[in-house]
Amino acid sequence: MAKFKIEWSVEARSDLIDILDFYIKRNKSNVYSIKLNAEINGSIQLLGANPFLGTPTTFDSVRALITGHYQIIYEIFDHLILIIMIWDCRRNPEDKVIDQRIK
Repeated sequence: MAKFKIEWSVEARSDLIDILDFYIKRNKSNVYSIKLNAEINGSIQLLGANPFLGTPTTFDSVRALITGHYQIIYEIFDHLILIIMIWDCRRNPEDKVIDQRIK
C-alpha cells in the first residue's frame, strides 16, 4: 500500500496550537503540551500508511480518528490526507460549527 502525503488545513493547525497553548498557560509548563503534541502527531503519522483507520462520518471521504480526548477529523483524497480539524471531545459541539469546515 502506498503511503499517503499528509497536509494540514490552516484551521487544523490553529486548533492544535490553541490546544497546546491552553495547557502551557494552565500548567505553567510546556511538558504536557510536548507530550500531547507528540501523541497527536504520532496518530496522524499512522494515517499515512492506514488512511481508513478512523471512523467513517456522514461525509463519504471524511473520517475521524480518536486520540485520547481529541478527534482528528481528516479527508482522504487520491494520495493525500488533509487534516481538517482537531476537536477536543470534551467541548460543547455548539462552540464550533464542524460541518462548515468539512463542506
